[in-house]
Amino acid sequence: MPTASSNVLFISHGGGPMPLLGDPAHRELVQRLTDIGRRLKNPSAILVISAHWEQPVPTITAGANPPLIYDYHGFPPEAYDIQYPCPGEPALAGQVHQVLEEAGIPARLDHQRGFDHGLFVPLKLMYPDADIPCVQLSLVNSLDAGEHLAIGRALQALDYDNLLVIGSGFSFHNMRAFFAPDSPGIQARNLAFEDWLHETCTDPTMPEPQRAERLAHWERAPHARFCHPREEHLLPLHVCYGLAGRVSDSYLPATVLGKKSGMFHWERGSSF
Repeated sequence: MPTASSNVLFISHGGGPMPLLGDPAHRELVQRLTDIGRRLKNPSAILVISAHWEQPVPTITAGANPPLIYDYHGFPPEAYDIQYPCPGEPALAGQVHQVLEEAGIPARLDHQRGFDHGLFVPLKLMYPDADIPCVQLSLVNSLDAGEHLAIGRALQALDYDNLLVIGSGFSFHNMRAFFAPDSPGIQARNLAFEDWLHETCTDPTMPEPQRAERLAHWERAPHARFCHPREEHLLPLHVCYGLAGRVSDSYLPATVLGKKSGMFHWERGSSF
């Protein structure tokens, strides 16, 4: 972990802007994220690894006041009026770039890109005042699990007091299944993978090399490719685990769009 007061959090962020539009199928998620924001000490800055940004190399937002990117389609007009005017944090962006490069991972600063909904939707629930500086880090478009674990390990060298690192994804992300008629078969596959992920991240008896191996080869898990036909919403978890390097302190479940999903929290200090 980078500093004594750091927190690392993988969240399931819901479907587009739906958590902010009063959707009843997101009610439990909204409550969970709101509670997390109330219970965690306000961080000095937030680093978000979003499932909605992929680049050839890890890329970091470095602007002082990044705009919002409404990277979703087909929602009512109010979805495109959402505001979250949090500042950027160029100094933190520079640190992220430096530690990645020093670990032998080529990286890039982007002074123009804004914040996508993987950042502003959950943070509007967690920290509605929008007064905490934020930086966003991309995934790598190889979608290689081992590469994202290595990115997380490189971030261990960050020295930024009271930093919150959020992996913003979804522990279940099969879009067809979200909107298909529910069935015992879909439920069973959802639960089997979620149970595997819960065991992988929270079993204190599991040796760390085994935990890392399971995450590196996550596609071997029960019904992995049903739950994640494409893995971009799972890989923020790999970055979080790579950074934390140990068993999760807490698992926080939430049923979203009728599917079981979860969040994982690591911290230094007392239990969450």
